[in-house]
Amino acid sequence: QVQLAESGGGLVQAGGSLRLSCVVSGINFRSYSMGWFRRAPGMEREFVAAVDWNGVNTYYADSVKGRFTASRDNANNTVFLQMNSLKPEDTAVYYCNHDLLLSRLRLAHYDFWGQGTQVTVSS
Repeated sequence: QVQLAESGGGLVQAGGSLRLSCVVSGINFRSYSMGWFRRAPGMEREFVAAVDWNGVNTYYADSVKGRFTASRDNANNTVFLQMNSLKPEDTAVYYCNHDLLLSRLRLAHYDFWGQGTQVTVSS
């Protein structure tokens, strides 16, 4: 069964940077687009960013365009989220997940999630 292991979160001041990692197992990683999602306290989970199977095409939520970059290393079954110019409203638990279709990831309608990694941005 699929395993999703997020890491790299932490506490950072506004304007700072952080890089998240997600190691994937249990699937043919190279067949799937990968997405990043987040959930703030008391809020619904929302789509953040996605990258297709070979790292060529990406898609971002309007709130993070120009600040976040999604990428992947297929040799190590890992997807990354580079977060720059962080804002307090970026504070959330961040999750990764997979889909055969890049465009479908933004719907965030999956039954299984990993443990996530906490990102806290102070002002």
